[in-house]
Amino acid sequence: MKSLTIPAAIASLFVSSFVYAQTATPAPATAPAEDNGISFSGYVETSYNHLSQGNKYTSGVPDRAFDLEKDGFAVRQVAFTLSKQAKEGFGGLLNVTAGKDADVLNAFGAGAGHNNKFDMTQVYGQYATGPFSIIAGKFVTLAGAEVNTSPSNPNFSRSYLFQLGPYTHTGVRATYAANDTLNLILGANQGWDNFKETNGAKTLEYGLSYAPSKTLSLTASGYTGKERVGGWVESGPEGTRNLWDVVGVYNATDKLTYTIDAAYGSQANATLPNGSTGTAKWSGIAGYASYQISDQWRLSARVEDFDDQDGYRTGVAQNLKEGTLTLGYLPAKAIEIRAEVRGDYSNVASFSNPSGTSASKSNKSFGLQALYKF
Repeated sequence: MKSLTIPAAIASLFVSSFVYAQTATPAPATAPAEDNGISFSGYVETSYNHLSQGNKYTSGVPDRAFDLEKDGFAVRQVAFTLSKQAKEGFGGLLNVTAGKDADVLNAFGAGAGHNNKFDMTQVYGQYATGPFSIIAGKFVTLAGAEVNTSPSNPNFSRSYLFQLGPYTHTGVRATYAANDTLNLILGANQGWDNFKETNGAKTLEYGLSYAPSKTLSLTASGYTGKERVGGWVESGPEGTRNLWDVVGVYNATDKLTYTIDAAYGSQANATLPNGSTGTAKWSGIAGYASYQISDQWRLSARVEDFDDQDGYRTGVAQNLKEGTLTLGYLPAKAIEIRAEVRGDYSNVASFSNPSGTSASKSNKSFGLQALYKF
């Protein structure tokens, strides 16, 4: 079976969206610049990070999503988003990420590779009419409480649920606004972080978002489809991969917000710890609390438990726990500085030391993050 024609047509779809777009959607809270319905926004992120151990498990798999410096500075992300998203008719969006994190976000087959610090994170055309809208191209995943764009997350580091789930998909996604509180989503794509198809199968995505009040919102999403067991390869065994994720957000007060994210995944035809072939399973849950102390100060906390019982996601059969505390300071509206402490713990000695000669059951970190938003 041939791959979807979407990747080959992304450029023309995006150009067409700007030619035919009619009415822009309202500006987001960050208030990007707009001209004739075109919205532009972006940010620059730099950081200092220190890890007490190395940045990999004993399996060689990275033990963090982005903050992989054992002791050093990095230009994490220089990103911008250009969009013209119509309430009726055609629209489109282009989101580009440069910097060190771009090498992690790169999708398989996108042509960027993992050493040039550039990623076309999202590029899609859109059509909307009445309660229906559809996008076609490359876009971010539905799953999880955290996202690729750093200013939108409460903490500097990312959770295991973010790191070990999909980042982006390439395909089509349709959304139906059933009413003011309920959206239904259905789509098909190339799979997890695949710009290029690795087999003849497509992955089905489905989800809903429900916001019955200003204080409460719920989202649920799922992915089902055959994936290569070995990851970013075009040959070898494959099996059905499933992921289900639920996120709940409760705004207790104007200053205090609670979030919970729970996920369960499985991969068929995987190699299990006993050497046999079967269905590998993993699951996780993360809880967040964010408190706006004042206009300038914010405190965020995250606790998480991730069970990689068959070692499929981390390369080690283990149960991981982490706790993170982040203090944010806004000296100006466009600038935010965050200081973070984090502790990661495993039930086995899986965190390699910097030289790779030994391993520990824990890895602690300290991070400083600076964000400039425009």
